Amino acid sequence: MKVKDAPRTSTSIVIRSETYARITQSKNPFLELMRRLFRKEEVALKAMEFINIVEERQKSKEPLRVDEWEETMKTLNMGRSSFYSMRNKLLGAGLISIKKGEYRLSGLFSKDLVDMAMWWWSAVLKNDPDTLI
Repeated sequence: MKVKDAPRTSTSIVIRSETYARITQSKNPFLELMRRLFRKEEVALKAMEFINIVEERQKSKEPLRVDEWEETMKTLNMGRSSFYSMRNKLLGAGLISIKKGEYRLSGLFSKDLVDMAMWWWSAVLKNDPDTLI
């Protein structure tokens, strides 16, 4: 199996429970999020750059196409295996999606986290769901 075809149904994220370690307490929340997804700082930075490219192209009404992988790899200065590994992790986390051969930013990551938080808050801790936020 080629890495570009590897399953991308889920990914791991580092969770830190200390108040001082919250992403919103960081000077750069985006980088902190990427650090929680990727073990290497270099890959976290390239993932940020990739997401920024996807966002810019989406806003300009010229979405980044999947078939532009070679140019994208060159822009990010990444090898094919590293690029697809990073991309698959972003897809698995629900930060990006592919629709009609184009990369798009995705809200699935946020929805999944809200769903998990709501379940924990109400089902496990037995709190009123309306008091979560």
